[in-house]
Amino acid sequence: MTGPGTRWKTALGIVLVGLMLFPVYWMVNVSLTKTSDMRADPPHWFPWDPTFEGYTAALGQQLPALATSLFIGLGTVALTLALSLPAGYSLAKLRPRGGRTIDFLLLVAQMIPAVVMAMGFYAIYLRLGMLNTVWGLIVADSTLAVPFAVLLFRAFMASIPRELLAAAQIDGASTWRTFRSIILPLSRNSVITVSLFTFLWAWSDFIFASTLNRNSDVIPITLGIYRYIGNNTTQWNSIMATAVIASIPAAFLLVLAQRYISAGVTAGAVKD
Repeated sequence: MTGPGTRWKTALGIVLVGLMLFPVYWMVNVSLTKTSDMRADPPHWFPWDPTFEGYTAALGQQLPALATSLFIGLGTVALTLALSLPAGYSLAKLRPRGGRTIDFLLLVAQMIPAVVMAMGFYAIYLRLGMLNTVWGLIVADSTLAVPFAVLLFRAFMASIPRELLAAAQIDGASTWRTFRSIILPLSRNSVITVSLFTFLWAWSDFIFASTLNRNSDVIPITLGIYRYIGNNTTQWNSIMATAVIASIPAAFLLVLAQRYISAGVTAGAVKD
């Protein structure tokens, strides 16, 4: 039997979860609300007369933006892993000179506001001709993920027993072969964790997209939602419908990779 204390904690937990999930419910509610009912007083707390005109508009107009965001997200994941996996391995096992300084700089890099970085990227991209390009957004989004990824990989790889690496060296494996055949398979949880967070950061990015890709015909979904907001009218059901559709991949990935994330985020937290 559960005691009064347990029931009280359960009730409190349900209330807190309900408060946190209410914006999600309201997003779905508004996406199904007719434009004529948007300014109803009191507001419609439930879509008694639902409409799918917002979803029709979203699917008809925003599919290219969704495809662009998917490409940017996957490209950002690939670039981040290509840079951060060797860097994390080097810092954890090869112990390069100045490793502690590099760790400190990576921590500092995570503290720089994205809007400051966006202004710096704008000046650089303007000279290089990379404004309004998908590849420019991939590079910019990677700068948010790489410091986090390197530190997480470093923490995990530092916990891998050195005996495994010594055995590989005795068998004649090179540094690259050891990294490819031993380190990478053992780092599966941390790789999945980094990939998921990187994809979500790139998928939800608005600051870089609005600064570096404002005048392009190929835009991510965040700018697609923003363009629904006009000077005279705001298509709230279309905005919310697009937001619901855009949330599905993120929610699906979080559910699918939940157990890997739990193992990945605690990687290296405890040493034997």
